[in-house]
Amino acid sequence: MSGLLEVQGLRAGYGRTEVLRGVDLSVGQGEIVVLLGSNGAGKSTLNNTLCGLLRPWGGSVRFDGSDLTGRHYRDVVRAGLIQVPEGRRVFPNLSVRENLELGSYARARARRAANLEQVLDTFPRLRERLGQLAGSMSGGEQQMLAIGRGLMAEPRLLILDEPSLGLSPLMVEELFALIARLHRAGLSILLVEQNVGQSLETGQRAYVLEEGAIRHSGSCAELMASDDVRRAYLGM
Repeated sequence: MSGLLEVQGLRAGYGRTEVLRGVDLSVGQGEIVVLLGSNGAGKSTLNNTLCGLLRPWGGSVRFDGSDLTGRHYRDVVRAGLIQVPEGRRVFPNLSVRENLELGSYARARARRAANLEQVLDTFPRLRERLGQLAGSMSGGEQQMLAIGRGLMAEPRLLILDEPSLGLSPLMVEELFALIARLHRAGLSILLVEQNVGQSLETGQRAYVLEEGAIRHSGSCAELMASDDVRRAYLGM
């Protein structure tokens, strides 16, 4: 399996507070890699550093062999590293169509119409609501919209930051089924989640981030069987 994302010794923070303390992780071509961690572990800081929204203090980020360390977020998007942020962050006063089309603003603009049809085939509910304001949709529908917007950029790696947060159990099941379908279609995914059980059942490899550092890593099966992980995250 060829390497797609390679992160080595990544350090970052805010002001004088260091949040990431030498993070190493990788995502191979065609993998779902799971990043687990409790609130405050540094997951969103890591995502934002990878995506160019926060400048690193040290370490390196390489994507498909190119050095993206400290590059502007537009360069990161153009390379095909796309984040679906925590909390969905749709534009509530824009329509579903307008939100989706914004996803191709910096990448894949020439194929916007074709990609829109593909996204609407993936999310039939969005097709039914193209003219509806995004802010009037349910949380689950907004999550579909946020993922669809990310797919409009033809991601080579899609970072999903807490996609199941705040969703009903039924919508969570639909979400993880969707992630599995996207993976089967060839998409590489970094899944950042607190839903440990379903995440480990969906991915191939996993990392556990604690206090800004990777404490555990291995196959999802290995982490599921780890007594430390089971005690800390599964209450077993």
